[in-house]
Amino acid sequence: MVAFIANRGESVVVKTNLENLPMEIAGFKATEDFFPDSVYKELNADRHVYRHYQNADGEKVDLYIGYYGTAKGGRTGHNPYACLPGAGWGIVDSKQVKLKAKYYPEPVPVNYVLARKGETYESVLHWYQSAGNKVLSNGIQQNIQRFLGRIFYNLNDGAFVRISIISELKGIEEANSLAKTFSEKILDLLPAYWPVEK
Repeated sequence: MVAFIANRGESVVVKTNLENLPMEIAGFKATEDFFPDSVYKELNADRHVYRHYQNADGEKVDLYIGYYGTAKGGRTGHNPYACLPGAGWGIVDSKQVKLKAKYYPEPVPVNYVLARKGETYESVLHWYQSAGNKVLSNGIQQNIQRFLGRIFYNLNDGAFVRISIISELKGIEEANSLAKTFSEKILDLLPAYWPVEK
């Protein structure tokens, strides 16, 4: 069995697709953004999507997706629990929350982080995704999914998905609600735009 897996060859990304995610989602229109080259080099993903979505009322949502194909091990070593403090944000709260999305029959657990820098707050929802429609809230679950994917399909690709909203203290509850609603839209969209490996 081990020899068979080893001799199958490495799957490679042939279509990234994520860049085709709609530029307008639920009344929010996006503008593309980019990190410095040094950040992309550090993240080392096969595809990055970094956008700022805004609606007519001026509400803003940031979306980041970093996709890692099988050849890159399917996951990033970066996560908000390390990156936010490294950027000067203090973590005020963290927990799991459940999202409802049409694509999934049961509520999906994802991670919530509330961070603070001075008088500014950031509400963050993030999760790992594998095989297009497998939503995983932590690295252990992702490792198990990647292992099974490698055995049965010769794939262990994955993505890190992060939705964040900046607010003041009085706007946290509204920001959290918007982050959940927008994340549920992303959950419904991602399987149709998942990268292809062969």
